[in-house]
Amino acid sequence: MTVSDNAAGRARIDARTLRTDRWWLSPLLTFAGLATFIVYGLVRTFMNSAYWVPQYQYLAPFYSPCLSEACVEGSAHFGRWFPDLGFLVTPPLFVLPFVLGFRLTCYYYRKAYYRAFWLSPPACAVAEPHAKYTGETRFPLIVQNIHRYFFYAAIPVASILTWDAVIAFTGKDGGFGIGLGTLVLVTNVVLIWAYTLSCHSCRHIIGGRLTHFSKHPVRYWLWTKVSKLNSRHMQLAWASLASVGLADLYVSLVASGVLTDLRLFN
Repeated sequence: MTVSDNAAGRARIDARTLRTDRWWLSPLLTFAGLATFIVYGLVRTFMNSAYWVPQYQYLAPFYSPCLSEACVEGSAHFGRWFPDLGFLVTPPLFVLPFVLGFRLTCYYYRKAYYRAFWLSPPACAVAEPHAKYTGETRFPLIVQNIHRYFFYAAIPVASILTWDAVIAFTGKDGGFGIGLGTLVLVTNVVLIWAYTLSCHSCRHIIGGRLTHFSKHPVRYWLWTKVSKLNSRHMQLAWASLASVGLADLYVSLVASGVLTDLRLFN
């Protein structure tokens, strides 16, 4: 490492960083976590099977809502809007752009995958390997600015997942019942709502543009509650991502007969 003075009188450090801690661990773990979810998601999206348990009305989150003619009997709760287009266009692909768009443009996830996948930058006080930096001012990253519109699309998706959790309270005889799958789906939808409502766009929409909170007491009260969620946005982003994957995996294992759903009532 060499240090010399430049014309501006500031020290020029040739080393990439002077940090001596394990700064690389966080982006590495982020990369591993996101990469694992991406691989699982691709496999499940094109697997096109083991996503519906008719006995207890469990629908895997990756296939909700199921809107294609390819959906198995009983899983299309909101009708079959699209034709069966073969194995390359499976039911999840009709909803995935909205769900994926919300996650990809999320302020936290942008930071996460910029650092973990693009090394832009990999950590604070660590130089990035790119010669130029244009931020989010050019295509395709300028598309990140439509995050709030993906938030609007995320609301009905979360509502549909809520419905999936409600109908999962089904017993063996078609009446009321609770199984481990019911609790898994309920936990997932709670975390999905918590992550969705903790979104920065949601906080801004509710009260971010208000000039006088005193004139809008209801919106101010809502803003304070969303602000508390917003302070945990990173944790909720990871918790909801994990819950989606685990809920989908559980339903797929039950649907394929690998696991038998543990019934707590009926």
